[in-house]
Order: sequence, then C-alpha cells, then structure tokens
Amino acid sequence: VKLATRLAALAPKVGDRTFEHVFYSSSGSESNDSNVRMVRRYWDLLGQPQRKVIISRKNAYHGSTMAGASLGGMSGMHAQGDLPIPNITHIEQPYFFENGLPGESADAFGVRAAGWLEEKILALGADKVAAFIAEPIQGAGGVIIPPASYWPEIQRIIDKYGILLISDEVICAFGRLGHWFAYEKFGYKPDLVTFAKAVTSGYIPLGGVMVGNRVAKVLIEQGGEFNHGYTYSGHPVACAVALANLDIMEAEQLPQRVRDDTGPYLAQCFEAIATHPLVGVAETCGLTAGLVLVKNKRTRERFAEDLSVGMMCRRHCFQNGLVMRAVGDRMIIAPPLTMTHADIDEMMRLIRQALDLTQQELTQKGLI
Repeated sequence: VKLATRLAALAPKVGDRTFEHVFYSSSGSESNDSNVRMVRRYWDLLGQPQRKVIISRKNAYHGSTMAGASLGGMSGMHAQGDLPIPNITHIEQPYFFENGLPGESADAFGVRAAGWLEEKILALGADKVAAFIAEPIQGAGGVIIPPASYWPEIQRIIDKYGILLISDEVICAFGRLGHWFAYEKFGYKPDLVTFAKAVTSGYIPLGGVMVGNRVAKVLIEQGGEFNHGYTYSGHPVACAVALANLDIMEAEQLPQRVRDDTGPYLAQCFEAIATHPLVGVAETCGLTAGLVLVKNKRTRERFAEDLSVGMMCRRHCFQNGLVMRAVGDRMIIAPPLTMTHADIDEMMRLIRQALDLTQQELTQKGLI
C-alpha cells in the first residue's frame, strides 16, 4: 500500500490520464501478461468482447512469457514457441537509420512510421483492436529512438480510434530518460504503464503495472473480482526494497541529474564519437545510447550480416573493460544513473579504443 501510494505520487498526470492504482508482479514479463488480461477484460465489460487484438512493433521486447514474447517482435523468440499467440500482431519499428527514405527528414519519417499503426488498425477493423503496446524507446532491440514527431502522431491515432495505449517502461522508467516515467518526456497519454527493473534497482525482483483511472474505474466498478494474480504479487520484502531504492533516487535527484547534467553531457560525447570512420550514426536519449557500425561512412553501406562485426566490436569492448552490447551491428549502452562526467569520459575513451581495435581487425582481414 505504501509503495502504491508512492508510485501514484511519482506518476505524472498527462492530459486526462491519472494513475492511482498498481497491479504488482515480479517482472516485466508477468506485468505484460497482466496487461493482456486487463485490456481484454476492460473491453468485455464495455460490451465489446470482439476487441481482442493487441498491436505491437517488430524488434520490440516485452518479455519472455508466452504473452510477453508474443507481444515482443523478436523473430528468434517467435520461432522457439509457435508464437505469437492469437490476436497479437506487429507493425514496423520507427528506426529512421534503417527505414528512412532518401531525402526524407526525420520528422517526416516519424509521422510516416506512426501511420503504420493507423494502416494496421484499418486493415484489422477498428472494432477489433484493443490496444497498442510500445516502449518509449526500444531498449533490447538496439536503443531505437523514434523521431520527435512519432509519439504525437501515435497519440492522435490512439485518440481517433479509441484504443488503449500501453507504455512498456521496464527500461525507461525511474530516471533512465531523465524523468520518473518516460511518457512524461514524450508527452503521450498511456492507459497502462509496465514497470520493473529500476523500481528496485534490480536488487530484489519486482514488477507491476500502473493502471490508469480510465481502465481501473471500469475493472473495479463493473468487473467484480478480477480473477488474476501471482504468488508473489506485492511481496512485502520487494516493496520495502523499492521504497528504500526510491528514497535514494529522490535524495540523490537521479532523474533530474540525468535530465539536466549527465544526459546532455553523454549526448555531447556521442556527437564527438560520431566522427569515427566506423560510425554511421550515434544517438542518445537520457542515459541510453547507440551507434551503428558501417563499412562506408559516406554511403552508410552496412557490413554483411554474416561477418558479425558487432560481435567483433563487443569482443574488443569486453577484453578492455567495457560492457557494451551488440544488437546486430548496433552497439548500445545503458550505463549507471550514478555516473559522473569523469566516468562518462572513461567510458567514451574505452568505446573509441574498441572502435579503433575493430577498425584495425577489419583492415587486417581486408574487410574495409
């Protein structure tokens, strides 16, 4: 109860969306299973049981349970479980570097990419669509940061067709993007917000869903008992850890530090690393960042997939004391929120070193 009160106080009101209820779980995966249950129950109670389809994005990550992996857009996961389960479908991701057209601006692409949601809704029939689920920025998929025009257009489409919006903030909430919740940064109005990970800084498993009043009111006032829950939902030890963790984050003003200090400084550093011969694009959002390795910087020609250049770069990172993840040939980081400028400088030195070593190896092998 104390944690739910605290989370409700931290979740900002955006437009007519307020959050006064929390449904607990032990992970983001379980939370997204709960979202499927709540979304479909909501439409059942409103007399529209045919609204079952949930739209997600390719290359999204929403967990490893049957529903979570189905909501996610990872083809490798789908191949290992006869997924996705029925009534879950996907649209293309808003990845400008990969999907932008020649001469197209980032803002024009953002509007076009959001339009893929409207196209899917119309193809399915608006009366069949229950919700759209998305990460504010796609984390495990490679820190895919949508253009500024993307989320406002998504919100317009959501409002036009009256479907629910689920913001999966397992990675983005609690300071990662400089706000307690990322929907505030981008200005959209979710009905459900998935959280986990940073709520306890990972010390004890805890996840949950912030349930907006629009959905909570229907479930509570019209639904009676909601036949759903987990053995460890709202476990008191996990909630105590979350409260202690949030105390520290508030005392050290970590979200504000990311927004006003370390996030902008990391962005400056990534602008500088973008000049490296192997880097096609380098971008940041808060304390997340990604860069794309390219064969030809001028033409943005990519390396052949079977060369696994990203894994080559990752090996050089690991061998020199840097943890940097490879998603294909996109190298990504999500460093600690407590980083100082000196820490960022050291990290950037190691990133540049790993890029130089990768360039040397590629040259030696005659690949560039």
